[in-house]
Amino acid sequence: MKKKTTGKAAPKKTSAKKSKPTKMQKQQLELDSASESIHIVEKLIDAICANYKVNEDHYGNILVAVTEAVNNAIYHGNKAQADKKIYVTFSSNNKAISFTVRDEGEGFDFKHLPDPTDPKNIEKPTGRGVFLMHRLADDVKFSEKGRCVSLSFDIVAN
Repeated sequence: MKKKTTGKAAPKKTSAKKSKPTKMQKQQLELDSASESIHIVEKLIDAICANYKVNEDHYGNILVAVTEAVNNAIYHGNKAQADKKIYVTFSSNNKAISFTVRDEGEGFDFKHLPDPTDPKNIEKPTGRGVFLMHRLADDVKFSEKGRCVSLSFDIVAN
């Protein structure tokens, strides 16, 4: 299902009693290669985490990892070119929630990145996004020559 976003992704309200998360269908957003798209993804993550009752620590991991992936897609993949899009897909199963971020760029060599913890790289203003994704997500897979990253997070409820 392809869903064009308007920037509105209000969190679903849940009752106080314990219940299973409502199953969300697979969703796909088509986003512009612009910084405003980060805000739209943040709202999506808020809604999903509220729906699945994701605890605060895991919410932070999801928020940072997915927004890093979108940021990389905008600025490194699509080089912020207005004619290129970002596609964010969300899906879930009983054990995990997953996000896939795909850009229309040329890709990159995700297997040979500089180590951002190396002293010669510490002062660099960029180069930490992929490192953070690997540290914060439970599973990270790159495909399509680096144009697509899948991030999976084990479901941990409050």
